[in-house]
Amino acid sequence: MDGLVMTGQLLLGLSILIILHEAGHFFAARAFGIRVEKFYLFFDAWGFKLVSFNYKGCEYGIGWLPLGGYVKISGMIDESMDTEQLAGPPQPWEFRAKPAWQRLIVMLGGVAVNIVLGIFIFWMLTLNNGETFVPNAKIPDGIAPGIIGREIGLQNGDRITAVNGKPVVRFEELTSSKVLLGNTELTVDRNGETKHIHVPGDVLERVSDLGIGQFVEPRVKISGISLIEPGGNAAKAGVNKGDSIIAVNNKPVAFYDEFKSQVVANSGKKVELTVVRNNETIKIPTNVSPEGTVGVYIPMYFNIPVETVEYGFFESLPVGASRAWGSFMDNAKGLGKVASGQVKANKAFTGPIGIATMFGSEVNWIKFWSLVGLLSMALALMNLLPIPALDGGHAIFLLIEMIKGKPLGDKFMERAQMVGFVILITLMVFVFGNDIIKHVIN
Repeated sequence: MDGLVMTGQLLLGLSILIILHEAGHFFAARAFGIRVEKFYLFFDAWGFKLVSFNYKGCEYGIGWLPLGGYVKISGMIDESMDTEQLAGPPQPWEFRAKPAWQRLIVMLGGVAVNIVLGIFIFWMLTLNNGETFVPNAKIPDGIAPGIIGREIGLQNGDRITAVNGKPVVRFEELTSSKVLLGNTELTVDRNGETKHIHVPGDVLERVSDLGIGQFVEPRVKISGISLIEPGGNAAKAGVNKGDSIIAVNNKPVAFYDEFKSQVVANSGKKVELTVVRNNETIKIPTNVSPEGTVGVYIPMYFNIPVETVEYGFFESLPVGASRAWGSFMDNAKGLGKVASGQVKANKAFTGPIGIATMFGSEVNWIKFWSLVGLLSMALALMNLLPIPALDGGHAIFLLIEMIKGKPLGDKFMERAQMVGFVILITLMVFVFGNDIIKHVIN
């Protein structure tokens, strides 16, 4: 059932993005009097389709292959490789008969819609929910670095006050692209002494391997156990919900990170938990799993202050636009990291399985629309890449035509389209294969 919910959300999100992206091309073409022959959600590969109908000279339908969608524009060399229609002289309603600037607008119509959609979604989310964040200055006990944080020199209790000299207002900034893209400098207050910690360029790859929790988290005092795993080691040993753990193997643990490190250090062994129950101190021997857990859940953020800023209708627009554009730039910088070799491609790209997992097994509409907004901006960026079969590739050729003053040859465009198609298929196979390896084999 969980898989069906994830798949349903993935297909709904992709359908919204694909339809609106292709609608950008469709309406731009229609605005310039260019005939559109087909408008398809998903691909009708080898002529197979789930449903189709004709309306005012255009065939609308849903294909069976959910890897994208397309509009077939008359007089244009596209992925269909239908060159027969180009044999005769250009007709007034064809793409090739229009000025280069009009064709450029048609090709960028889908990207423009994705950007506008992303901004609109984040605008509405900001209007509806405001911005909730953890004020960095109000974290009572500093940070608790994970494996990655300790590797670069951070210590328990450090207070990170600035990134590249700019004060940190929200704790979330420390786990954002501003830091994780690397080559940044953290200003740290350590027991009243100022330290400068360099974040290397490969930190994003390490986070991809180990998770964001292994970089930095707020340091929090340990609290009562809120949940016991049924049938887990703690439950078998007699640990109860509401117990407060104060020591592991007689070593005091005042903070969650201290408890966690003691338990992990004894993975696969037995530890003695000292707990307080109804004002009575009890010692309970408990087995630790090979993964370093005992089967208890301790809420981490119960004493972390959270603030929410509400925005009006017009106030929320620039905030939402900034979030949308920030995600676009983060993706662009991430691609730059891959291109420069600082981040491996198999760590940077996520396919349908990974995206479905992000949506989760429960329907949360705030989370759903947040992901759709992020995907919309990512789709805009990917389509701008200068690959011949993508919008960006077509745009590059049109810009060259505008500079030269004459169009590139049909044979060249056909060959370029084929090269672009091969590149896209290769990328698709890589992403799908990487997805299977990450989420199935592992």
